[in-house]
Amino acid sequence: MKILHFSDTHNCHHRLRDLPEADVVVHSGDFCMVGTEQEALDFLYWFCDLPYRHKIFICGNHDDYLNGANIDGLPDNVYQLSNSGIEIEGVKFYGVPMFLEDCITDRQSRNYANIPADTDVLITHSPAYGILDFDDGINYGSEELLTKLSSLNLKAHLFGHLHARHGIEEQNGIIFSNGAIMNDDYTDINSPNLISIS
Repeated sequence: MKILHFSDTHNCHHRLRDLPEADVVVHSGDFCMVGTEQEALDFLYWFCDLPYRHKIFICGNHDDYLNGANIDGLPDNVYQLSNSGIEIEGVKFYGVPMFLEDCITDRQSRNYANIPADTDVLITHSPAYGILDFDDGINYGSEELLTKLSSLNLKAHLFGHLHARHGIEEQNGIIFSNGAIMNDDYTDINSPNLISIS
């Protein structure tokens, strides 16, 4: 299965053109900048129209407008994962959003703790601690998420949030993808990540 992964487009999704072929496209949050309804709708119209068989998105810390929202009318092949999962062609995807309200309470910790053990592809907005999360001399990733990863048998972990660490690396047979599209000073865009899992 080929997965096209991007994140942190911050209203610049229309600049993504000539995207490669893939079976599934995944956006791991921060499609908005301010988090308004108009920003969210503009992204959703664009995302739903992408010519891919399956499309998955989660929300990031800039997408608070959709916190608690029940989005009606999405096409059958577009999935918003919010502490929920979907199985596509035998591959189990699970998504954990990153709403600000969750981060200032213990809810985000509980969300990470509830990731199912049989998840194949985990989608979060935050990286795990020490994995494509280093910027300005600090590791910004989640230690709780790193601990949870050690109990999972993942094929891939898709995330963003840290713009300066866009890229892909593999550790212990797991593909880690930081799909942040906007660079660290929001002046240019990176290419989406294309990964293959079996």
